[in-house]
Order: sequence, then C-alpha cells, then structure tokens
Amino acid sequence: MSNQLNGIAASNGVAIAKAYMLVDPDLSFDKKVIENEDHEVQRLHDSFATSKDELEVIKQHAVKSLGEEEAAVFEAHITILADPELISGIEKKINEEHVNAESALKEVTDSYIAMFEAMTDNTYMQERAGDVRDVTKRVLSHLLGVKLPSPALINTQSIVVAHDLTPSDTAQLDRQFVQGFITDIGGRTSHSAIMSRTLEIPAVVGTENATTTINDGDTVIVDGIHGKAIVNPSDEEIDQYQQMAAQFEREQAEWGELKDSSTKSADGKHFDIAANIGTPDDLAAVLDNGGEAVGLFRSEFLYMNSAELPTEDEQFEAYKKVIAGMGDKQVVIRTMDIGGDKHLPYLPLPEEMNPFLGYRAIRISLDRQEIFRTQLRALLRASNYGKLAIMFPMIATVNEFKQARAIYDEEKQKMVNAGQRVADNIQVGMMMEIPAAVMIADKLAKYADFFSIGTNDLIQYTFAADRGNEHVSYLYQPYNPSLLRLIKRVIDTAHQEGKWAGMCGEMAGDQVAVPLLMGMGLDEFSMSATSMLQTRSLMKKLDTTRLQKLVDQALDAESNEEVIELVKQLDIK
Repeated sequence: MSNQLNGIAASNGVAIAKAYMLVDPDLSFDKKVIENEDHEVQRLHDSFATSKDELEVIKQHAVKSLGEEEAAVFEAHITILADPELISGIEKKINEEHVNAESALKEVTDSYIAMFEAMTDNTYMQERAGDVRDVTKRVLSHLLGVKLPSPALINTQSIVVAHDLTPSDTAQLDRQFVQGFITDIGGRTSHSAIMSRTLEIPAVVGTENATTTINDGDTVIVDGIHGKAIVNPSDEEIDQYQQMAAQFEREQAEWGELKDSSTKSADGKHFDIAANIGTPDDLAAVLDNGGEAVGLFRSEFLYMNSAELPTEDEQFEAYKKVIAGMGDKQVVIRTMDIGGDKHLPYLPLPEEMNPFLGYRAIRISLDRQEIFRTQLRALLRASNYGKLAIMFPMIATVNEFKQARAIYDEEKQKMVNAGQRVADNIQVGMMMEIPAAVMIADKLAKYADFFSIGTNDLIQYTFAADRGNEHVSYLYQPYNPSLLRLIKRVIDTAHQEGKWAGMCGEMAGDQVAVPLLMGMGLDEFSMSATSMLQTRSLMKKLDTTRLQKLVDQALDAESNEEVIELVKQLDIK
C-alpha cells in the first residue's frame, strides 16, 4: 500500500525512481581482542584501498562539476589514506594490543584529530581534523560492511532522500542519474530548493519525515508540482503520474517556443525577465531560457569556491565572461555577500548568537575595505565588455549606501586618473532586504540608481523567522499583506525618483506572486533560469489594468491564505 508524504513544492516536475538514502549509517562497533592479527591488518588495507578508489571517483566528479580548486579537498583525503605513518600506527596497535581493525583505526585517528584541533593558532591545521574525521568514517564503513552514501557514486536512476542537502552534496549530483529529491527540512528558499531548480529536477522539501518513512530502494514518486511524495505507489498511481509528467513536458515545450520573445503582458506592457546565477557556467542556461538580463550574479561563489581570497585578475575574468556573454543585456553583480550561512574557511568571522543579524555582507565590505576595493576594481575593469550594474547587499541606512558608493567612486576615479578605461554607463544600486531600508526607501532612492528586492531575506527579517528553521517555516509568507505593502513601497518610491525596481528573491518566479508584482509595476523579475519561460508564458495572459484591482484587494486582505485565494480567482486564459 502506498504512503503519501506532504511537503513544499520546491521545483516543478514529476519523477519516478528508486530511493537512494543519503543518510549516515550506524557506524558503532565493539572493541574486540583478536587472535589473527594478519587478518585484521589485511582487512584494514582492503578498506583503505576501497576508500581510495571511491574518493578517486568522487574527486573526478567534483573536478567536472566544481573545478580543480574545489575538488582539492578530496585529493587531501586521498593523501591521508596514503600516509605511511598513519597506516603503520594502526598496524602497530593491532599487532601489539591484539585489537580489531575498527578499534585500532578509531583510537589512532582520534589522537590525530585531537592533535589538530588543539592547534588553535593555526586555522589550516585545525581544519585537517575534519578531513581525518571524514576519512575515518569512510574506512570504518568498509570495515563494518555498511554503505556510506555519496551523491557522486549514484550511477542508476534515483530519487535522493535526505534530511537536508548541503552545497557539497548537491555539487556531486549527476543530473543523468538523479531524477529528483526529497528532504525532511527546508523551504522554497533553502539551498536544496534553489539547487533543484538550477539542476532542473523535481523536488519536494520540508516533508519532516522522509528519511524515517522511506527505505533505500523503495519506489518513490516526486510530485514537484503539488509538493507530494508517494512511497511504493500502486500501478494506477504510477500511470496517473506518468500522464502528469507527459502533460508537464508538453507545457515545457510550449514555454520553449517563447525563448526568443520579449516579455509583454496581454495589454502590451513590457517587463524584463532576468536570471539569478552563481557562476559564469550558469550563463548557458540563462541564454537557453531566453533571459533578457542577469538580475543577480552572486559573486560570493567566487570566494566560496576558492581556497583563498580570489585575486583581482581572477574576479575580472569571471565578471568579464558573464558581462561579455550577455552582449548588450544588463548584468547586475552583487558585491560579496558572505556571512549568515555562507562562510569562508580562510576568512574567519566572529562567533555570533545571530549570524544572520550580524557581521555580514556590506558590513564586512565596509570594515575590510581592502577586500571590497579589490572586488570593485575587478568590476570596473569588466565594465568595458558589456552593460554592468553593481549592487550592494544588506544596506540598512542611507550612510551605509553613501559610504559604499564613495569607495566605488574613489576606485573609479583612481583608474581614470591612471588612464584605465572604465564604462560610463555603470549603474550602482542596492538590495532591498531589510525592513528599515524599505521605510526610508524614498531617501535611498535619491542616491541609488536602482533597487533590487531580496525577498528571501526580507521575508525572514519582516517576520523575525529564520528561513532555515522548520519550526517557524509557517511564517514564510510571501503573500502576506504586510510583506506586499513593503514591496509596493519599494517600487513606488523608486518610480517617484525615476529609478527602476527589480526583484531577485525566489518570489520573482513564484506563479502566485507574479500577477501581484505585475500589478504593482515591478520592472525586472529575476529568478532561477528554469522558471523564466513559464513566467513569460503567464505574463502574456495577464492584463495589468485588471491586476491593479487585485493588488488593492491583496493589500487590504488579512492573511497570506486570503491573498492566495484572490489570485486563484483570476481568470487566466
């Protein structure tokens, strides 16, 4: 009998395949006195060899999907496995103390971990403790004969089931085999949800109990359209969902016909459909899906995918590739947005009670100006290759924006004085993601060339609810009248100063939110590349004059649910 799990529809589509449980197994064991030391040493060597073979596969996959630098962590793990001192230390313990390989491995590696963790004045060495811990877990799994799940080793059609998916997990997913995924936690703006849309695979997140309900190898249906997962479905359910998948494919083909069209409403009003990207490699999907701009290039991924601060030249090459690749279409690049849930091992940040409310984004840039100025110089150099706009994240006050703008102006003037060419049409704007900034948007609009609304953070700050905390996920309410009023204020104040307003949060591609945002007059909608054509198709069917009445009703509503019902009543042809 089938079992249905309900969650949040994170990425459209339907997938049917066997479950691959990305859940750590039980690696507990008993310490035993053994009689055949040679046998235990051989078991140890076999487990090391198997672990090395696995890591070679994972490393090659990481090189392809992430690049050489990011894959270096797996090379470090392979090096640990080849360390003669480590191996001889474990062998010695087996032979002298007559203990099983599991026990000898754990005792020796624990001493290494403790030694590295004690090196408080050397961050690099402290981090090696984590490498040894990971390697130990892998070898131990082979000694115990249990499967240690690894996304890179998936080589059959699978649905990945996990408590959550980390950035490193998703980086290893092979789109050829991974058909979809289901998680216990997360919302539409969690990393796993955003990655599922980038990979164009169906996903349901926030089910709460997927990992305890689903078993490895179960047949699972992922309904990323309605936010459901069906475990061990009946033949009738499989047939029903196969028909739904075919219908979704037909819709995608219909959307694909709009690739080269401009984005216009039924009454002829133009909007810009733009894409959110993380690396220059994402550009192909933007162009394949008819993107009219890049509304958000998350430059922090250049920092996160590097073992040290990226140089000016390295940044310049990345920015140039995206700006030149978009031709005469605008590219909005956000300056480094590190902090909160995004950390750099080579840039230690203070331990904070509330990191999302702490030392992050523009606050770091204004404090560590040498990092900020390097980035601005790279951006200014790249401006010569297309149409660049720069935006500052996490602006809360007028003074913050003016200070950041002054540093930009200084660097620009230095380059001009040195005879370096800089484009004369660069726009400098800001993210609108802090309610305090929204309330003084009329003041900020006098200085910023544009606003881009970051709804992922604006929602969590408005409702005082961490977007990654499943216990308060009910407060992720993008259609709540309180949030809609803030958004309308941003758009109206920008227009009053003759500036444009965009949105780069996930809400920009939300099919319930789009009619509301059109009615408010939002100029640019920036979203995951895979949502662009569906959104363009919807916009073609909507008349903005009628949508203004919908906006008035929504702003006067009392709840998120009431607004959803208002949108559902729209007559969309």
